[in-house]
Amino acid sequence: MTPRAQKHLAIGGALTAVLLVLGANAHLLSVALQSQPECREAAGVMPAKRAC
Repeated sequence: MTPRAQKHLAIGGALTAVLLVLGANAHLLSVALQSQPECREAAGVMPAKRAC
């Protein structure tokens, strides 16, 4: 494998890893917000439930 091909493969792998991490974080955030929608902060007000 040429050095140029290795460089392209490394960059592609790094970009794939970054996109995977960003996608996982976005998924976790969406699941967290959907699991208890009544616990979200609304206009600077404290959550409705003490357990939130």
